[in-house]
Amino acid sequence: MKDNGRYILPTDKIQELVSPMGYCIASDRITVDGCKVEFMYREQRETPEDSGWRFLAGDETDEYLENNMNIMMFEVNYIANIDPAIIPYLKHKIGSEYERNEKTDSFIPYE
Repeated sequence: MKDNGRYILPTDKIQELVSPMGYCIASDRITVDGCKVEFMYREQRETPEDSGWRFLAGDETDEYLENNMNIMMFEVNYIANIDPAIIPYLKHKIGSEYERNEKTDSFIPYE
């Protein structure tokens, strides 16, 4: 990922918090606006380099997400640096879905 100043976390501030596991897809609400991850899910990989993880702030509309300018691929570690609360869930299986529990600032299964 090239640091063009658009993203909330400059590349020179990234620490290795998780082992490389491929890329994920995240909303600009997280990577540009600095919102916490409120919803995360893991789907089938689109490519061998895809972790399958998708991260959203939770307030994105369908219209917002349909605009490819509002989402981007990132190394999972980049999102972990923005919101470390995701780290304990990253090894969970495909099909996992979680939402943030505001009381505990952790994630619970989405139903």
